[in-house]
Amino acid sequence: MKRILVNGAGGFIGGHLVKWLRAEGNWVRAVDIKRHDFVEPPADEFILGDLREQKVVRDVVQGIDEVYQLAAHMGGAGYLFTGEHDADVLHNSATINLNTLHSGVRSGVKKFFYSSSACIYPEYNQMDPDNPKCSEESAYPAAPDSEYGWEKLFSERLYMSYMRNYGVQVRIARFHNIFGPEGTWRGGKEKAPAAMCRKVAETPDGGEIEIWGDGKQTRSFLYIDECLEGVRRLMESDFTGPVNIGSDEKVTINRLAEMAMEAAGKKLSVRHIPGPLGVRGRNSDNKLIRAKLGWGPSRPLSEGLAKTYAWISAQVEKTAAVSA
Repeated sequence: MKRILVNGAGGFIGGHLVKWLRAEGNWVRAVDIKRHDFVEPPADEFILGDLREQKVVRDVVQGIDEVYQLAAHMGGAGYLFTGEHDADVLHNSATINLNTLHSGVRSGVKKFFYSSSACIYPEYNQMDPDNPKCSEESAYPAAPDSEYGWEKLFSERLYMSYMRNYGVQVRIARFHNIFGPEGTWRGGKEKAPAAMCRKVAETPDGGEIEIWGDGKQTRSFLYIDECLEGVRRLMESDFTGPVNIGSDEKVTINRLAEMAMEAAGKKLSVRHIPGPLGVRGRNSDNKLIRAKLGWGPSRPLSEGLAKTYAWISAQVEKTAAVSA
């Protein structure tokens, strides 16, 4: 039985990861600055703590074999691409990673998983919505389109440096738009699938929803279960990464809206409005993960979106009932 620390366990992916690690028979210590918004992850210990504080990190890494570092200052496009939060995004996330590695290595942690992001890829390779380039080697020359992406790229190099200099094992995954139930679905920090499901759930049949931009920008979205399967396979392998963990089923945002409507059984009209967009196209390139791990995500977006819509619709109904 491994003793595992999950940083960011109060978040969407972290909460699911805790459940999966416990189901695998591990002892899990979970840490976050806040409780999970929707569930109580079944950790052996859940510690409320600020990972920007060195003392907190020194304490939580004690007696730990492996660290899964998912904690970050983040949000959806409406939060990250306005420029209003750049200093906090850079400072807070970098501080967490610096503290985690420094104290983790000193306490004898042998293995670290770091959750990087598709946001590290250069903006210049993602201007054509039909032909984005997101293969792992294309990260350089570096030109992410947000400070969030720049910090993720810096921290990738930080983890690789600690591996070279201190002999610890490191595994790095670049997540591409992970979604599913039990994630943020309102408030400005939600990702596109959750925002779309919320808009559809809140709108009566025959009504209208808003989409930022022309809706022709493309993305791919990976359901949480397949994300965790990719993480498991990476951690069990001898491949360090960085490697993409994402779907290669590319869709326009307009099509994403249609799929949410199909999940709801509704017919709605769309109004396009100005808003923060990010790059024009992004899609996971899965050649490397298939070559190194013999596996790649394969479940259709519609399957995961239907499950996510059902959960968000229930949240909308619950919220409406409380407000009534």
